[in-house]
Parts: sequence; structure tokens; C-alpha cells
Amino acid sequence: MWYNVILQIKKVRAMSNSEIKEKIKVLLGSKQKYAYVRSFGCQLNVSDGEKIKGVLMELGFGFTEDEKNADLIILNTCAVRESAEDRVFGIVGSMKKLKELKPELIIGIAGCMTAQSHVAEKIRRSYPQVDIVLGTSAISKLPGLLLECLEGKKFSADISEYDDFSEAVVQVRESSFKASVPIMFGCNNFCTYCIVPYVRGRERSRKPDDIISEVRTLVSEGYKEIMLLGQNVNSYGNDLDGEVSFPQLLKSLNDIEGDFMIRFMSSHPKDASRQLIDTIFSCEKVAKHLHLPLQSGSSEILRRMNRRYTAEKYLETVDYIRSIDPDFSLTTDLIVGFPDETNEDFQATIDIIKRVKYDNIYSFIYSKRSGTKAAEMPDCNDDTVKGQRMRTLLEVQREISTENYKRFIGRKMRVLADGVSRKHEGFLTGKSNEFIIVEFEGEPSLIGQFVDVEITDAMNWAVVGKKINN
Repeated sequence: MWYNVILQIKKVRAMSNSEIKEKIKVLLGSKQKYAYVRSFGCQLNVSDGEKIKGVLMELGFGFTEDEKNADLIILNTCAVRESAEDRVFGIVGSMKKLKELKPELIIGIAGCMTAQSHVAEKIRRSYPQVDIVLGTSAISKLPGLLLECLEGKKFSADISEYDDFSEAVVQVRESSFKASVPIMFGCNNFCTYCIVPYVRGRERSRKPDDIISEVRTLVSEGYKEIMLLGQNVNSYGNDLDGEVSFPQLLKSLNDIEGDFMIRFMSSHPKDASRQLIDTIFSCEKVAKHLHLPLQSGSSEILRRMNRRYTAEKYLETVDYIRSIDPDFSLTTDLIVGFPDETNEDFQATIDIIKRVKYDNIYSFIYSKRSGTKAAEMPDCNDDTVKGQRMRTLLEVQREISTENYKRFIGRKMRVLADGVSRKHEGFLTGKSNEFIIVEFEGEPSLIGQFVDVEITDAMNWAVVGKKINN
């Protein structure tokens, strides 16, 4: 039996993609099969999940939101925090009963978790209900792994690193008017708290022509917001031998005809050059908002984080932006309670928040991540101290946001309506060019369109206005 299985695996790996797809369709039969794909974590993961759906759609799968109705389940995982991994392992464990009730069910685990060889081995050894393990850059290999499984292999895995970026894969996008476009993968920064370089590899930039072609197609299909993604989009092109830089890419995308908006994240402060800032201001389709992760206001903590900039250097970038437009919208990421953070270190963070006056912050209490250098650092602070600091930080930012958002009262903001308000009946919600949440009265037929809104009120998390009839 096992000899026959091995022969089948060798045959699969010698087949072309088209041969694999056709054979899978034959083995799946004429009855419609359904896949349940769930992505965890960042927007890059969500984009990968859309590509996984694209691969499965080409194999003839439909999609279901109920795992109990699925013939194939794929969990596209996140590894940024150990708690995220623990959550996935809990879900996988609960699927053992589902597999017992439905033995023909195929279960796959993809994403950043599986890029760690010890995790892939743990899944193989401890979770026999899992049939497929897929690495972050092996999405195009999914059909081959699926065929091996259908041919009788008990566990099929590919966590290798590839550079093809799955250019041929069609994405099944979750939105009909907002699209994420990864422009690069991996990271070279090795911040001491971060696992990303170990699970997504070193920086690899997509070819500019491929990106421009994808965006041009999306715009022609009616997409209104294009979000460029990368662990550090500012370093885009560094591995392309000077072929193109990120500011040059933005200018090329800005030249595409159509009514759309360009956003991007994440942006590393050490690479946020004046050329990039000047480009943001000179390109009318590039949103006037920059997400610039500070992480800490203490230069000593930044040094131990290996962020490769100081608080003073960060503020120079902010000052240059504000010298051009004092109202420019800035948001940031902050980590509270990094190992051995002192009261003085934390106060330095508060001081920068008060000086910069961010429109919004995304803050996290530091959690130890095995496999990173920070996990080995001593820490004198307990959870109580970290919790109190987080509450203080949020209170300071709440006051700043409440005051900040008042500046928009009386102004006209261009908003991409993206849904129905959960707080106000008869209202829609969307984000402005400045990445500010805007709520306004309107019909659901406006969702997916740009709307001019006159702002009449401000809260600490959003502004409210009325639609301007053009």
C-alpha cells in the first residue's frame, strides 16, 4: 500500500499545474464541493487568504461560511503573538471531532505559523486530523498538495520559500471596491520583538510592471481604494538593483487613469525619506495620511528594540511633514511594557503622543514571543504595571483624539462609503482621505462610492456629517 502511495506522490510532483488541476476535478467528482477559508492576523494574511480562495475556485470549489458544511477547511494563520498560535491550535484541536463525523473532510493549515518548521512538525505529530500544511510563499503549490492528499498521502506539506509571488493566482476578493495589493514580502529589519523575518523570510519585491498591471486592472473593474501592502513598503525596490524605488512606484500608480485612492502600510520610520513625503503631497491620488509606527518614545527602548532610529530622528520626520501641512493625519503603533521599560521610558512615549497629536494609535501590551531576542531579555515590570501604563496611554490619546477631530467641523471631506453604521440607524460609515472614520446619513446604494460630506460634529473615534448634494 505505502509503495503505491509513494509512486503516486512522485507522479504528482512530476505533473504540470494544468494536469494537477484536471485530475483534482476528476477526483472531486461532479457534486459541488465547498471550502471554508479563514484568515487570521494582518492585511497581508487576508490578501493571502484571498489568493488561497482563488486557487480553490479554479479547482471548482465553492465557498461556505460554515465549517460544518465544508469539504475542505483551510486556516490561514498568524504568528505575531504566541496567543494567536494557541488560539489556532485550540481551533484545530476542536476539529478532531468534525473529522471523525466526516472522515473525507480535508483540513489544511497555512500562513505564518506553518513557516516555522517546529510548528509544522508539531502539527504532523500531534494533530493527525490535519492533512495539509502550507507555507507563506507556497500558495501556488496548494493544488499539488491537495492532489497528494486525494491520492492517499496522510500528510502533505510545503513550507519552502518561493519567489514567484503567485502572480498567476486569481484572488477572490472580499470587497468589490477596496483591494489590497502586496508589493513586497518579508522583512530585513529584525526588530527584537518580532517574529516576521523568521516566518516570511527576507525582503522580496514584486516587479513594478506586475504591480502596475494589477492596479490598472483593479481600477478598470471599479475598485476605488488600493491598499499597497508590505512589512516595510518604504524599502520596496531595494532588492531590484535600483530599478525603481517606492516613491517612484507611487508616482507610476498615481498616473493610472481613473477615480481611485492609494493607501499603503506599513511604513518604517527609518526609511520614511523626504522624497517619500514629498511624493505623498505631490500625488493627488495618494491619501494624505501616514501610518508611522513609533513603538516607543524612548530612544533607549528603541535601541533595544533594534528599530534603528531615535526618538529625535522620528520627530524630525514628523516636523518635516507638519512644516508642509500642520493638519496632516498621522497614526502610529505603540508597544507598552517592553522588557525593563522604566517610568521615564514610558513618560517619553506619553510626551511624544502629546507633541505629535496622532489622530489614532494602535497600542499593545508587550507579550513575549518565543524565537525573538526580546523574549530572552529580563523584565522588571509585572502585568499590573503594564496594565496601568496602557490605561494611562489610552486616556491621554482619547483626550487628544477628541480635540483633534474638532478641526474637521465645518470642512468638506471626501469619504469612501464602506458600510452601514452600527451606531446610528439610517447612517453610513466610511473613511476619509485622511483615514478618519466618518458617519453620515445616506442610502446603502452609496456603499462603494466616494461621497462629499460636510462635517458637523466630532467624537473621540469618528466625525459625523451630512452628505453634500453635488
